[in-house]
Amino acid sequence: MNAAIDGLRDPATIRARARTISAAVADAQSPYWQFDESRLESAAQTVAEITRTRYPTLAIPYHSRWRHFEAGGVDRAAELDAALAGRDPDEQARSRIDLAIVAVLLDAGAGPQWHYRDGAHRCSRSEGLAVASFRAFMAGAFSSDPAQPLRVDGAALQQFDAGRLAALFQVHADNPLVGLDGRVELLRRLGQVLQAQPQAFGADARPGGLFDLLTDHGRHREIDASALLRAVLDHSSDIWLAGNRLAGVALGDVWPHPLAGGCGYGSGWMPFHKLSQWLTYSLFEPFEWAGITVNGREALTGLAEYRNGGLLIDSGVLNLRDPPLAEQPWRASDTLIVEWRALTVHLLDVIADRVRALLGRSREELPLACVLEGGTWAAGRALAAERRGGLPPLNIVSDGTVF
Repeated sequence: MNAAIDGLRDPATIRARARTISAAVADAQSPYWQFDESRLESAAQTVAEITRTRYPTLAIPYHSRWRHFEAGGVDRAAELDAALAGRDPDEQARSRIDLAIVAVLLDAGAGPQWHYRDGAHRCSRSEGLAVASFRAFMAGAFSSDPAQPLRVDGAALQQFDAGRLAALFQVHADNPLVGLDGRVELLRRLGQVLQAQPQAFGADARPGGLFDLLTDHGRHREIDASALLRAVLDHSSDIWLAGNRLAGVALGDVWPHPLAGGCGYGSGWMPFHKLSQWLTYSLFEPFEWAGITVNGREALTGLAEYRNGGLLIDSGVLNLRDPPLAEQPWRASDTLIVEWRALTVHLLDVIADRVRALLGRSREELPLACVLEGGTWAAGRALAAERRGGLPPLNIVSDGTVF
């Protein structure tokens, strides 16, 4: 059983099972999806063109939460840098990890009506959630110690309720946020997990304790991306509201699918860990800024969410066999959605290789985290804006913790 759970937390399993499901779809075994291989090149060209427009020199940063803090052209990270000036690099890393983790956990789809005003800037969707999280962090909303506002700790998180988060995120009747209660419950559960695991998060119960866990309090100056993801999964599995359990262990973003394959207790499950991988990508920079080398970045997979998945639908790579299905409400557990997300993971790897060829860059020069940023996520958003005013291609019911 432990081996099965370990396997479902391994990004290699995500890739292998996504490839298995994709092969079955290509072999016409799906009642939901058709795969049009002839549209892949056009999709890759769209991504390459948007990448060149956004990053003309091809100096592309990681796809991470730190990009969203730049919404409206404001360098908010510089504000944090100034506030942290004078602290040692390791402590700065802990603070940045605190911010990244809470901001990612609050990042699930906001819905089309919500926005956040930051001075003269009006931000919505992922950028709006990021800026709202950033402002709350800078105001000390996630710290229980007024003398140390620039941190997140378990005691503060467990005090959150819907009213407080609504006030911080400017939510009201005319500015509704999808999944508000789910986000609050996620924060409270994170607080419980932080306090229950001092061996991972320290006596202060901070997410930034992962820095000390993975670097042995700064003594090791290299870490592995897979180890970082595994630490996130091993020490936060109990926070997830959605998902399933295996032998009483919370699996999180892992769902059954009849074509997933595998053997033993873990067979028939398709893992994604979308928010956990998004979080891991967003932790690369805080570690690197502290002088820690992150190895094996390519082990992580593409992110199975509605922008990357929408790119595949809107570019014609994937088509519903029955188009009216797009109008029905769907949940993360539904087979149609699990299949779409598995196809997304596999086809992002395929498109990434084609994008590298079009841009004349190697895998080392343009890792997947940069293709996503350049990239597939932006292309998915652009196509959604053209076709549906930015709405997802499917009618997804969100609790604020998966999509």
